[in-house]
Amino acid sequence: MAQLSLNEPKDCEKMNHTENSSREEYINFHVFSEGTSEVERILRFRDWLRTNEADREKYAQVKRELARQVWDNVQNYADAKTAVVSEVMGRAVTAE
Repeated sequence: MAQLSLNEPKDCEKMNHTENSSREEYINFHVFSEGTSEVERILRFRDWLRTNEADREKYAQVKRELARQVWDNVQNYADAKTAVVSEVMGRAVTAE
């Protein structure tokens, strides 16, 4: 049986994370309220990575390094990516 967990931040714009415990896999997904600016930010980041090989490789390398670690929870993993995401996003926004 799958178990759904909600992680609702203080701004209530995003809810995320579910676990499919029957297959011992974690499935991470995000649900946003209509009109939430976060969607535009995520799409900008995605599109930038699709077109910028250097940043795509940098982000991939950080994710590979982090994947080798054991995390108590998904938020610690997300927090560990913050620096590279901010760096890459800065270039994506500047390039507009």
